[in-house]
Formats: sequence, C-alpha cells, structure tokens
Amino acid sequence: MPVHLRAEPSDYAPAVLVPGDPRRARHIAENFFDPGARCVNEERGMLGFTGTFEGKPISVQSVGMGVASAAIYYTELIQLGAKRIIRVGTAGGLKPGLKMGDTLVALSATPDDLNTSILTNGEPHAPTATYALVERSVQLIREQGVTVHVGAVVSAGLFYDPRPGIMQRWRERGHLGVEMEVSVLYTLAAIHQIESVALMTVSDLLADDSSSERITDEELRAGVDQMMRVACRVAVS
Repeated sequence: MPVHLRAEPSDYAPAVLVPGDPRRARHIAENFFDPGARCVNEERGMLGFTGTFEGKPISVQSVGMGVASAAIYYTELIQLGAKRIIRVGTAGGLKPGLKMGDTLVALSATPDDLNTSILTNGEPHAPTATYALVERSVQLIREQGVTVHVGAVVSAGLFYDPRPGIMQRWRERGHLGVEMEVSVLYTLAAIHQIESVALMTVSDLLADDSSSERITDEELRAGVDQMMRVACRVAVS
C-alpha cells in the first residue's frame, strides 16, 4: 500500500482521471460516473473514487497543485496498476484568439522546473502525450461543436512567477497556455510506459505583464463539464 494513496491495486481502475481539486474529483464521480461510485482514498483529504462510466471501469483521483504534489499521486497510481492517466484541469491561455471556456489538448509540455531532469537523470527529454489519446480527444470535442486547441503547454514551477516578460516569451515560442502538472505526468508515463493525455479548460487569459482576466464561476463549471464529457469517454475508449 502506498504512503499517500491508502488503497490496494484492486481499488483503482486501469483508467484514472486526475484533477487537482478534491472537490472536483467528487463532482466528477457524482455527476459523470454511473451511480454507485465508491470512495477509495481520503488520505490527506485527497479524494479518490472508483466506479464505471457507461458500464466500463474508471477512477478519479485528486492530485493537488504543482509538479511536486502531482508526481506523488501519478507515481502511486502507477504503483497501483493505472495504465492510462488523463489530466483534467484548467490552464491560463497564452495563444492569441483563445476564449474563456475553450478546451486545450496538450500534445507536449515544456517543463519550467527541474523535476523532469531529475526523473531522467539529467538527460534531455520532451514530455509528450500518447498520440492516440490526443486524436480521440480532438475527435470527440469537435463532434460536440466545441472549439479545441492542440499543441504545447508550459508546466510552470511557480504560480506567482516574478520573472518579467515570461508569459510573453512563452507565448512567442508557440505555447497554448500555462498550467502546473502536465510535464511530470508525460515524463512519468514515458518512464513507466503507460498512456497519458491532458485536457484543460481555459480559465484565465494571460497578458504580457502576467496580469489575467478570470472566467466567471458559472462559465468555468460549464467549460469543465463540457471537457469532462469528453475525458470520460477517452478514458474508457
């Protein structure tokens, strides 16, 4: 039994959704899984649930914020038998033309911290999604008539970043948005040879000076729920 997920391998499905927020994990289990999902982890308040989606096994596990926290839970999920991990969260939009509530699919993630380098013993590595899951995600999103953007994101090491102009430099290098967990997910997935993809709802539009315009709570709920209808189907596909 791992240290932070007080569970046995049989407690989790092979496909796991990984939001940051424990409340979002509960929301997903109660509103998108078939009735009867059970709580499989409450350690440190990081809620996890297992059930079915359209009759197929699926789990959801909250992982906190930032690479250091998320890496603990991704690693322990893999120890418990996860074969497909799908990040479902939010991101600040960098690409010109993005709108609040749009969905991003991260083809790759630029690590803005040292954790990826530590995991790869200092060898260069490009954290990249499982392409079949990217393709399936994009197909399902477009079938809903929803705007989707596919490309690179930045996994920031700090939420409150003091570096002047960093957002603009990331934007100029073609990043769609900035978040805090994808690079370590894709790196661990590569190391352990499992599948992974990240879907994110645009919750903020980030300006060159790092100021932001924030989505309303109602718009955010609608955007996340829209994303979740896709993520659950990708998880069990």
